[in-house]
Amino acid sequence: MSKTLYDKLWENHVVHQEADGTALLYIDRHLVHEVTSPQAFEGLKLAGRKPWRISSIVATADHNTPTDHWDEGIKDPVSRQQVETLDANIREVGALAYFPFKDPKQGIVHVVGPAMAAAAAIAGRFADVRDIL
Repeated sequence: MSKTLYDKLWENHVVHQEADGTALLYIDRHLVHEVTSPQAFEGLKLAGRKPWRISSIVATADHNTPTDHWDEGIKDPVSRQQVETLDANIREVGALAYFPFKDPKQGIVHVVGPAMAAAAAIAGRFADVRDIL
């Protein structure tokens, strides 16, 4: 029986599978945004650790950015602080790609990440992926 693309992708990412079908998957992209990443980066710092694979991180300011009037910036102080914290954390640790607030390619993290992966797959490489999008 032939396998679907989904089946092939799934099988290539299974690290361990239980008898009941529960599977542990290896995912090679880490999508990061400004809302929950400050806690994760802070936890790593407190533990004296760094992200395992910088080359897996795709980050974008997403939830706290206005959809229009970018010239006015982010008015809400909590939202602005979260975006600025993401900027600082990515500057400190790095990322495969980062699309900050006001970047023309900035957008919804769950769209930017897969779009970037698809573009990279088409190009057959991950170098200079920002130029592909």
